Amino acid sequence: MKFAPLAELQMVSSNSTGGTASVAMTCAIILAAGKSRRMNEQKLLLPWGAKTVIAHVVDEVLSACVKHVVMVVGDNAAAIARVLEGRKVHFAINPDREGDMLSSVRCGLRASPEPFTAYAVVLGDQPMLRAEWIDTLAAGLASSDKGLAVPVYQGRRGHPILFAARYRERVLRGLDGVGLRGLLREHADDVLEVPFEDAGVLCDLDTPEDYARALPQAERTRL
Repeated sequence: MKFAPLAELQMVSSNSTGGTASVAMTCAIILAAGKSRRMNEQKLLLPWGAKTVIAHVVDEVLSACVKHVVMVVGDNAAAIARVLEGRKVHFAINPDREGDMLSSVRCGLRASPEPFTAYAVVLGDQPMLRAEWIDTLAAGLASSDKGLAVPVYQGRRGHPILFAARYRERVLRGLDGVGLRGLLREHADDVLEVPFEDAGVLCDLDTPEDYARALPQAERTRL
């Protein structure tokens, strides 16, 4: 299934509403609406091995145990759509040009075509991502009574973050100013911390220095 042409990308307003009920599946929401101000160029389109950063992230997500993938984009929509041609990704445009990460998560939730058991929030600028990370977190969430799952490396929490469908409305209607980290603090007893031996769960790309440090890892990624 090819990506939707830019003219058909789904515009999701901040006033949209989502559904109820759930299915035993995970929906991945990839956050790709940032302006890359500190990078001074569009970081998601930077080379990563034989691909771009965003193409690598998407391919890993599509290899994971997810039912549906929504990518939230902004002003970069056309360029990202071009490099992802042919991939089974559903696009949603965040209409809030200055919105924070939470606004993109909400946009992705509202763009989801059906309710899911859980949602995986994935950073578009985390090229060290592996499909196995999502699978491990999803399996942990499914086999526990917890509603939130987060990877931990040497005591530090990273990404992606998974949350059960019961938190969907809380994310849609609350957490302003604190985002998903606030959700983790708010429901500390409901958080499953999953130990990882890969420091990549802590790494995303914000500056040219971040990219330069991470780039050697690109040579070891799967092509």
